[in-house]
Amino acid sequence: MEPAIPGDLAECIAFHGHLCPGLTIGYLASKIGMERMQWKRAEDEELICIAMSDGCGIDAVQYMTGCTLGKGNLIFQDYGKMVFIFLKRKRGKRAKGLRLSFRAPSSMKRMRRSKATTKEKVASSLLTVPAEKLFTIRQLKDYPIPERAKIFSSRECSQCGEPTMEPRLTVRDGKLLCRECAPEGYSRGW
Repeated sequence: MEPAIPGDLAECIAFHGHLCPGLTIGYLASKIGMERMQWKRAEDEELICIAMSDGCGIDAVQYMTGCTLGKGNLIFQDYGKMVFIFLKRKRGKRAKGLRLSFRAPSSMKRMRRSKATTKEKVASSLLTVPAEKLFTIRQLKDYPIPERAKIFSSRECSQCGEPTMEPRLTVRDGKLLCRECAPEGYSRGW
C-alpha cells in the first residue's frame, strides 16, 4: 500500500503539474529544512534557498519555502546535483542554515530499474524513508549570505527595441544590444 499524499505535497503537485521523484525530493528537502530550522514560509527575501539543480524539485522549494527567482531568494547554481542550502538572512554577512544533499536509497534504485514501477510509485515511496537515509544533512553555522536581489534600470536594445536590464546589454558598433540580438561569436562580456 502506497503512503497517503500529504496535503502540502498535493498542493505542490497542483503547482508543478504531476507527481514525480524530483518534486518529492524538493518537497521533503524543503519540509525538513523549514521544520528543523523552525522557519515559516518567506514573504520577502528573509529566507534563501541555493539549489544546485534545476529539476522538478525547484517547484516544490518555491511552493513550500516562498523562495523564488523573482524575489531573488532562490539562487540556482548549475552543479547538476540535488543539493539544497537553506539560509535565513540576518544582519551581517554570514548565516546559520542547513545543507541537504540527496542520496538515493537502494530501494529507489531497485524500483527505477523495474519496468513495472511508475515514477509516481517511486515518488510516493520516498515519503516513507527517514530523513537521514534520504539526505546527508549538515548544519551550517557560518555560511556567506548572498546579496539581496538587485534592481537595475532598463534601456532599449538598438536592434529589437525591447527594454533590457543595463548590465545585460553590450555595445557593438556604438549600439546597445541585448543578448538575443548580439551577433553570434561576439564576446559579450558575460
